[in-house]
Amino acid sequence: MLPKSVKSVLWSYDTGKIDLNKDKKTLISQILNYGSKEATDWAILNYGKKEMRKTALSIPLGRWNKKSLALWSLVFNFKTDSIKNRFK
Repeated sequence: MLPKSVKSVLWSYDTGKIDLNKDKKTLISQILNYGSKEATDWAILNYGKKEMRKTALSIPLGRWNKKSLALWSLVFNFKTDSIKNRFK
């Protein structure tokens, strides 16, 4: 079951149908862009920093909030220009 802090960033999804493995990219993307400290702590606990970094790098540039991308690129130590635009 997803905690309330995670459900709050999944406003356009049926949280009852979320699969932690199948929907991992969506969960991590939404949490990194819009999540609270509680939501990001939950994601790190459930997926680990290595997997979150790998997933963050696979999120297309257009799906990132600019401020969130700047923060997480520092936390996960990657360059923002390493994020691919899905249209290129």
